[in-house]
This record gives sequence, C-alpha cells and structure tokens, in this order.
Amino acid sequence: MSEPASISSGIAARYATALFEIAKEANAVAALEADVEIIDAVLTDSADFRALIASPIYTREAQSNAIATLAPKMGIGAMTANTMRLMASKRRLFALPQLVARLRALIAEHKGEISADVVSARPLSDAQKAKLAAALKANAGKDVKINATVDERLIGGLVVKLGSKMIDSSIRTRLSALQNTMKEVG
Repeated sequence: MSEPASISSGIAARYATALFEIAKEANAVAALEADVEIIDAVLTDSADFRALIASPIYTREAQSNAIATLAPKMGIGAMTANTMRLMASKRRLFALPQLVARLRALIAEHKGEISADVVSARPLSDAQKAKLAAALKANAGKDVKINATVDERLIGGLVVKLGSKMIDSSIRTRLSALQNTMKEVG
C-alpha cells in the first residue's frame, strides 16, 4: 500500500472505530449502516461531492458548512453528520471512502457477516447473488454479504475476494494463462 493510502486508511480506521462504538452504545448500528449506504451511493454518483471532499480549494469551514447542509437532505443521521463535520474541520474529509469501507467491515463483523467483493463481466441477478452467497457461506461458515461490481474487461466469469482469499475464474485470466503457456512451448 502506498504511503498516502495507508495514511488515509489509518485516519479512516480511527474515525470509523469511534463512530461505530458510539452507534453501538446508542443501539443505532442499523441507522449507521443505512448512513453508510447513503454515503457510498453519493460518493459513487456525485462528482461534485467527490470534489468537495478531495479538493484543497475548499476551506475547512466551506466543507463543514456543505456537510451540515447536505447531510439532512441526504437523510444522514446526526451522529454520522457530526463525524463528517468533525472530519471536515480537521481537513480529513478526503478519507471518507476509506471510512465507508471500514464502517462496512465493522458492521459486518458485528452482525456476524463477512463481505465478499465480486467482480463480474455482467451484472448478477438476485438469484445468482443468492446462490453465490450460499456457496460462499458454506465455504466461510458465516453469512456473506456480496458487494458486486461489473468489469466488462473480464469477458466472462467472476473474480471473488473473500477475506484474504481470492478466486479468479474470469475468462481474461484463463486466456492470459493460456497465452503464457503458449509462449513457454514456442
């Protein structure tokens, strides 16, 4: 991991742990989970929001005021909004994507789940996700929450990351392996 990425992860881990502990004490883990989903969707969909959290052009006050204005409109709870405003006042809002990832991991651990990152060539149907989750649950021994993304470069197949295990059954990888084998022969 590069130094800036590890710094962001460290910052995010501290804020995420504090926010999660506060939510747990207040019996508000479900509300925190809903906030995390909202923030993740906004990070994915809004280039303006990504610019707000990452750009050094915005002052601490501007970022904090923007979060104070946007949070209620997005439907984010007071605990999460206050944490984001604190991050803005400390110039740490750039770590928001890592905060979301760390909170997801803490919530999953609290619920006895494990998350699996699944990359496929085409979007998976709900039935395919359920079947994959059942197969991964049999392997991991825990409930599995699937975070699915699409990468058309895979051509077909799946790349599944479950904890420290990675299963790559994509056609792109198979073709690459076949190409390397052909180079060795010829």
